[in-house]
Amino acid sequence: MSPKNSLNLPDVFQFNNGTSVTTPAEWQLRRKEVLETIQQVEYGYIPPKPAEMQVEFLYWHPAKQFNGARHEWNRLSFPGSAVSFVVELFLPKGDGPFPVIVNGDKCWCYATPEVISTVLERGYALALFNRLEIAPDNDKCGREIGLYKMYPKMDFGALAAWAWSYHRAIDFLKTHSTIDTAKIAITGHSRGGKTVLLAGATDERIALTNSNNSGCGGAGCFRWFAKGAERLADILGPVPYWFRPGLSDYTDREQDLPLDQHFVKALIAPRAYLGTEALGDLWANPEGTWLTHQAAGAVFELLGKTSKNGIYFREGGHAHKLIDWQTLLDFADWQFFGKLPQLDYSPNPFDF
Repeated sequence: MSPKNSLNLPDVFQFNNGTSVTTPAEWQLRRKEVLETIQQVEYGYIPPKPAEMQVEFLYWHPAKQFNGARHEWNRLSFPGSAVSFVVELFLPKGDGPFPVIVNGDKCWCYATPEVISTVLERGYALALFNRLEIAPDNDKCGREIGLYKMYPKMDFGALAAWAWSYHRAIDFLKTHSTIDTAKIAITGHSRGGKTVLLAGATDERIALTNSNNSGCGGAGCFRWFAKGAERLADILGPVPYWFRPGLSDYTDREQDLPLDQHFVKALIAPRAYLGTEALGDLWANPEGTWLTHQAAGAVFELLGKTSKNGIYFREGGHAHKLIDWQTLLDFADWQFFGKLPQLDYSPNPFDF
């Protein structure tokens, strides 16, 4: 059965009262309902910005391996809690201000020296941090540590906690004199890709969101999955704590969900979104990812921003490769500086 005949995605334009969005102004009202839905059903509510954040400058040095780029460390902490994390910042030579790419996957070291060099050579700053300093990636520690302890009465999953850490990193970057705060991009891979998709959907200061191979609970589709793709039951078995309790009610009945992942992508419009995907990464559901890309595209079209909604499929499997970072940089150059793209950022590699 073809996806067009079997999918029946929820209408992102349909208000809860049954009426439909017809204008950009009406979309802003509907957007509030969509934001409420994804947090209430899927991720939990992202905790608010703390009343105070302290920034402690730790150290800097000129990084010889990166042509003397400034490499500095700053610790962000929140008075009244034990929560803190370090943001590593690489700045190209020059006075700036520089556009910046933010990546919270330092726990996995996807930003290799080759990646860092490439980002800096293209004139971008790079901010790295470890999102696991905010919330652990296991449920054996319970909810008595990290951000869970800071907001004990809130019922949110790890993806929402990690998205919160991106928002705080941006709070810091907004105070940094060498950063062009109108040109902030975020990127993450796999579970980190799910994180940045949520972070970008919920923070309008982010100019460009790039999720890489994010799959189920990320850019993939709950309702459409080709053979080999991860389904809701597959992800909620080992890592239910990534999401809000109650999402498991929809296991094996995804058709009953009041949302699908085009809702999350649509929240990013009219800001820029790029999905970088791998055709061989079947677990991340590339076919379903293409379908949510198309469905979210209707919102970008309504807002007159179709060029802001991008996707790119490479050959290969599940990884955050240098080519993925280069694809992001090319897309960012287009969005931030108007440089004409060399790639087709809306291809259809499938038979539907």
